[in-house]
Amino acid sequence: MKWITRERPKIDRLACPWLIKRFIDPEAEFFFVPAVEVLNKSKEMGAIPFDIPHVEYSHFEEKVTFDYFLKKHQLSDPALNKLAVIIRGADTDRHDLAPEVAGLYAITLGLSHNIKDDYKLLEIGCILYDALYSWAKELTEVRHLAGSPFEKMLHEVYVKFLKTNKINSPAWVNEVKALIQDQLDAQYNIELQKLSEELNLNSTYISREFPRYFDNLNFGKYIQNARIQKAKDLFTQPEYSLSEIAYLTGFSDQSHFTRVFKQITGENPSTFRKKLLKSKAYSKK
Repeated sequence: MKWITRERPKIDRLACPWLIKRFIDPEAEFFFVPAVEVLNKSKEMGAIPFDIPHVEYSHFEEKVTFDYFLKKHQLSDPALNKLAVIIRGADTDRHDLAPEVAGLYAITLGLSHNIKDDYKLLEIGCILYDALYSWAKELTEVRHLAGSPFEKMLHEVYVKFLKTNKINSPAWVNEVKALIQDQLDAQYNIELQKLSEELNLNSTYISREFPRYFDNLNFGKYIQNARIQKAKDLFTQPEYSLSEIAYLTGFSDQSHFTRVFKQITGENPSTFRKKLLKSKAYSKK
């Protein structure tokens, strides 16, 4: 099969050929041409166009072309699904989707800047995605410090001596904390884009810097934790049912609230609440 897309491939247009080669058609050929020539050239060459508007293999809903390939060819490998989130985040500038998004974005843009031959770029890109796929399939639990006494010693020094020194936070950090708290209290949806607009800061910059000042959590995880902490505070008020607490903390329904609460705490909200109320009653005796 022949495939054709726009020249100067980056994130999605490197990921899709890699996916085709590794999981759909090992003998596939790829062609890169100026955007305005893709459709005409595809007819001349009998090649399938991808990652351009108004063709089958392209972005859909909030997803990217890589997602469409997975759906179309019924590829359900969990490692590919993990890659899809990272690729989607990097290709749509949604760096809050996964911690790895910013890294993929930076590396692919750097490769495109340094390598002017699109076919050489594809060759290197396939090596990159081979590595990322191996990580997603087998190495996500591996930590850099494991098995490295020297690195472990440096980490211990950092924890003991350096981490205790307060990092000077930029002004926007306190503003973000205040805005998040205000919107949590009002049960509004909290979106990174809206916060960035209120602060007049680039959302990509905030997303990239966010973990540094917010407990090493990305934006989405931090908001989830904040909602769960608010729920814990409300547990001490018996007049609120679990459904009401779910609403007051910004969850779509009690089922969603229960699922997230269990993911974060390891317990169902009802069990956690009973233990909390019991411990408070005992402490008053």
